Amino acid sequence: MSLFWRIFALNAVVLGTATALLLWAPVTVSVPVVLTEAVILVGGLAVMLVANAVLLRLGLAPLDRLTKLMRTVDLLRPGQRLPASGGGEVAEVIRTFNAMLERLEHERAASSARALLAQEAERRRIAQELHDEVGQSMTAILLGLKRAADHAPAPLREDLHEAQEITRASLDEVRRLVRRLRPGVLDDLGLVSALTSLTEDFATHTGLQVTRRFDADLPALAPETELVLYRVAQESLTNVARHADAERVTIALHHNGDSVVLTVTDDGSGIQASREGAGIRGMRERALLVGGSLEIVPAPRTGTRVQLTAPVLRKQL
Repeated sequence: MSLFWRIFALNAVVLGTATALLLWAPVTVSVPVVLTEAVILVGGLAVMLVANAVLLRLGLAPLDRLTKLMRTVDLLRPGQRLPASGGGEVAEVIRTFNAMLERLEHERAASSARALLAQEAERRRIAQELHDEVGQSMTAILLGLKRAADHAPAPLREDLHEAQEITRASLDEVRRLVRRLRPGVLDDLGLVSALTSLTEDFATHTGLQVTRRFDADLPALAPETELVLYRVAQESLTNVARHADAERVTIALHHNGDSVVLTVTDDGSGIQASREGAGIRGMRERALLVGGSLEIVPAPRTGTRVQLTAPVLRKQL
């Protein structure tokens, strides 16, 4: 039944009931109207309007739910659907909207995958150039300064040693940037070693206490899954350092059935704003890349917990 005929039928039921009551009820209308008759008529009108409003509310409730979902739907949280049982125009609209969400989620996941893979390829290229070009050039400069310092007179030698230390510190910074752009240990030694190196570097530069809890029986993961887990851990630690005002961080990696679960928990100030920034939305896009899900919730003792659940078998986009 179409929406027009449903609304028409609802109004017909209400008006038909009111007409039947006027025909068979022992009620008459005098001229001029008596007060008791006016009260009965006004009361009947109120009942008719209330009944009509209730019936229309029940009939149009699916459209209200659809409007609410349209206002709040987020493609980074897939799976939001409305039940579309029965026939009629309203059910058809809901089914069409669900199909549109399905298509948009698939297209968003595919486009995000292409963008993130291109981003990782660019990171790898820049890291390779920094390592091969800048790193080797600075190493050559460092060796040249050392040879010059060895043969320089005493007054100049101290200045050359100072230049050596500045160059060595800059070289270490370049190497750190290379590791952040593309962690070679992830490709060479695996996820656990990469996360261990990441947390050690994080603790050294921030002074925060980092606790690691990694399962010993983690399954073999696809390279894309390992990279997503690493990037989410990296972004989570960066957010802790920038915003959490924390003292301790715990990073855990567990095997749970057909999934691996990465958890980063801090004891900081907690989540202050409901609106997610680009970093968190980027983590959600990475989670969708491997068919995972990301949750960010308040942790015990006012901190924040970031939890990524990723399937062992990578989802095909």
